[in-house]
Amino acid sequence: MTAELVRGQNHPLSKARLEIRVSAGKPIVAVAAIGDADGRVRGVEWVAHPGAPTLPGLEVSRQAAADHRLAVDLDALPDTAHRLSVLLALPVGVGGPLSFGAVAAPFVAVTGLDGTEVASYTITGLDAESAVVALELYRRQGAWKVRAVGQGYAGGLAELLTDQGLPQARLLATTINDAVASGVARSVAAPPPRTQDADRTRQAAAPAPRPDQPGSPYGTSPGPAPTRPGYPAPPPPPTGDPSALTQPSAPTGGPIDYSHPRRRTAAPPPPPPTAPSAPPGGGPARPVAGDATGWSMEERLYNQVWGMFEDLARTTASYRSAVDFAESRMEKELDQVLSDPRSRIGGQGDAAREAARAKHDQLVDQARQSLDRDVAQLAAESEVVEPALPAAYARWDNPVWHAYRVPMEMPMAMRLGDLHLPESAQLRIPLLARLPLERGIWVDAGRAGSLDGSFTDAHDLRRLAMETAVSHTARLLAAHPPGEFTVQVIDPAGSGAQALDPLVRTGVLAAPPAHGAAGVTETLARLTQRVDLVQMAIRGGASDALPPGFDTAQQLLVVHDFPHGFDDRAVTQLRYLADEGPAVGVHLMMVADREDAAGYGPLLDPLWRSLLRLTPVPDDHLADPWVGHAWTYEPPLTPTGSQVLQQVLAQVADARRAWRR
Repeated sequence: MTAELVRGQNHPLSKARLEIRVSAGKPIVAVAAIGDADGRVRGVEWVAHPGAPTLPGLEVSRQAAADHRLAVDLDALPDTAHRLSVLLALPVGVGGPLSFGAVAAPFVAVTGLDGTEVASYTITGLDAESAVVALELYRRQGAWKVRAVGQGYAGGLAELLTDQGLPQARLLATTINDAVASGVARSVAAPPPRTQDADRTRQAAAPAPRPDQPGSPYGTSPGPAPTRPGYPAPPPPPTGDPSALTQPSAPTGGPIDYSHPRRRTAAPPPPPPTAPSAPPGGGPARPVAGDATGWSMEERLYNQVWGMFEDLARTTASYRSAVDFAESRMEKELDQVLSDPRSRIGGQGDAAREAARAKHDQLVDQARQSLDRDVAQLAAESEVVEPALPAAYARWDNPVWHAYRVPMEMPMAMRLGDLHLPESAQLRIPLLARLPLERGIWVDAGRAGSLDGSFTDAHDLRRLAMETAVSHTARLLAAHPPGEFTVQVIDPAGSGAQALDPLVRTGVLAAPPAHGAAGVTETLARLTQRVDLVQMAIRGGASDALPPGFDTAQQLLVVHDFPHGFDDRAVTQLRYLADEGPAVGVHLMMVADREDAAGYGPLLDPLWRSLLRLTPVPDDHLADPWVGHAWTYEPPLTPTGSQVLQQVLAQVADARRAWRR
């Protein structure tokens, strides 16, 4: 499974021999630096660069190029090597761009020797920087991991290498630049392209928003935008495989199977023959639910939803670009008028100003008409798709929940809320997160108001944050078969009792919510031990060595009112669960105000970055690194007075009791 990383996120590496592929669109320099246990580069002999491209277990390109392949053998690195940093820089003195803000966002992928991607990272947010630490491979407790760094330096290679602790940083930077300038840039083959269906006008993306990210709404970077007639095609960033899912199964003497039961390795079939057709007389095609590639209707709907997201992002980007062009053109024409003293005043100047404003208004009107046409088509598609969504993808007010039955297998994804843009506020796009969750969730209880400033009461906001977490938890429970998902809650002060009542009353929790410091310590110790045991079983290939009766179900820990009741050891264990837990089926959902934990300083920054931040009220905090939009997120709360959540939880509880018999 490919992990699409966001800045600060890490991923385990199961292979020792790897390739690191870099693509930037313009010639850049690739350097690799080996660090010791303290992360310091001891000398120039620890750096592989175009002037000295080969080190034990490491080889880099000899020239600046638009695409690079770095060969890495982790087992062949020196025993004192604990970190390997991949450094990228723009060449000096060759007439190329001077900063990364002038080139496409660099894309870095860690792959196996067969080209299979292990992890990828699109380095966004660079501007005046001319050198950047892209990735670092580091060793922890005997195992190697990769972390997305994305730290840029405006001072170029010299400043970057100095920050790596290299004493001869400036001399080495000069040596590298001289080696690049004396050669001829060459390119190598780019990473293999992802499969696309030529008959499909839209293909799904799995963003990363990444949320993280600042981050993307998915926690990962969105995928390549498919082209439809009338839409501009932006540069294709990397995408993930939307069907690359995992699910633990009970140990039966062999290795633990973490593959999704419906995972297919072959290309999915095209849309069914009932694809949309143009109405009589021409015009846009009639929308059809499931108009996407996929092995099942569920997968086709998933792909169609993310295709709608891409289309809305693209058409909005086109509109904003047109408006920016119209404004810059008008300013240029007005500057020309004002630069001539003869036309500053009088009828000639007024006429020139009116003409410039008229051209501006005409361009903006044309762009708006195009945007309105595309949004109307997407709105019509949404009206068809929303009623056809399965329960895991649907809003709480969708009638599909009244016919809900506990599933026999886990769906591909679940709905975390809705997304919209200010230019099309009435069009809502479902925010779908793939299952099992690849990162934890943080419901931020610390914002003092909603997007429109209408919500200001801090106490009510904390209550609403906990209700939002309960809603997400109920959806996760409803998406899993009986016995395959367990929920545990830490509520040190008991302040979330009212919001937790539906979970407690229906009996879907593994145990009553843990209270006080003792409850925090016991729960974290138990889950930390579980992560350690499963990790050892996976690495040793000895799943049959797990203790008898070991619960292999996915685990969700809901933490309320952090850091109340947490000592330093508990905080460390929580960070460990957030970092290592998702890979072995232990997931984290925090309901917290970051300001409450301000006393820990930067110690908790990696924790907050590793979680997908959601809000209990509409907020435009989810960034889209693909085209730069700030999407407004709306949480999936149940309608006022509705009992649908309690009814769904009751069915889940009944199915669990029947499964235990």
